Formats: sequence, C-alpha cells, structure tokens
Amino acid sequence: MQMKTGVEQSVYAMLLLTFLPDRAVLPGEFISQQLGASPTYFQKLLRKLVQADLLYSVPGVKGGFRLRRPADEIQIFDIYQAIEGKQTLYASSGVFEDLMGIQEQEIGLLSNLMTEAEEAWQSTLKRESIGSIRQAIDASCPPEHLERLHALITDRMMTL
Repeated sequence: MQMKTGVEQSVYAMLLLTFLPDRAVLPGEFISQQLGASPTYFQKLLRKLVQADLLYSVPGVKGGFRLRRPADEIQIFDIYQAIEGKQTLYASSGVFEDLMGIQEQEIGLLSNLMTEAEEAWQSTLKRESIGSIRQAIDASCPPEHLERLHALITDRMMTL
C-alpha cells in the first residue's frame, strides 16, 4: 500500500491553518509555496478538502482557506479519505475461485486478514487528529521556529 503525496501535503496544509487566528484565511498559493507543491495541483487538493467539509474556502482577492472544524475534531483519516477516496484497500480478484472452485470469502483466507489489517490501519489514523499533531509540534519544535512560522503566516494571512 502506498499513499499519494497529496495526503501528506494535505495534512501539512491543514497544520499550517491551525496557526491562523479566528476570522483569518491563508491563500492557497501561499500554502502551496510553503509545501513546495505546484499551485495548480495543490488547488485540486484544497478543493477535495473543501468538498469533504474539512476546509472553508473564501473566494476573491482577499480569499483563502481556513479549517471548517476545530483541529481536534479533524482526524488524519478524514484527510486521507478526502484525498484518496473511500475505496477499500483489498478486493478479491477471484484467483482463488478460479484455482479451487470455491469463493475465497467462503473460507475467509486472505480477505479476513486484509480486512483486519485495514481496520487496524484505519483505527490508527482515526486516533490522531490535526490538533494532536499540532500539540506535538508545539511541544517539540524550537520556539524560534514557531515564532518564525507565526510571523510568516501573520504576514500572508487575510483577515475577514
């Protein structure tokens, strides 16, 4: 299993937005620049996050993006689903049925194992939120780095 880089970029974009004060937005172009992403590609990611009700989008010259819910209520799994979709990681191709003349699901060999693995993986992603990652950043990042990030965001944010 391999996640798209868009999931990682989206998590970090959401983390940047946790530094905003109330009633402020960050332009999508600024976020994409900070993460080293193509603005065109990044706009597609931001649109998916808006469609998943994770971000507000404010149009216009003074527009941008902000979190739609408190950071503690946005699970990493929510972001993963917004970017990757809701498909399951495993779907039987029927190879076992062709070989043995019996459906794999009837005896649950690989499908049970894969379902268990997927549930464990999802549980781990649901356990962490943007808020919990932000707390870890605040606790472990040197204060001067946080101050620099705050100043950068304050300089580029738009107040509503």
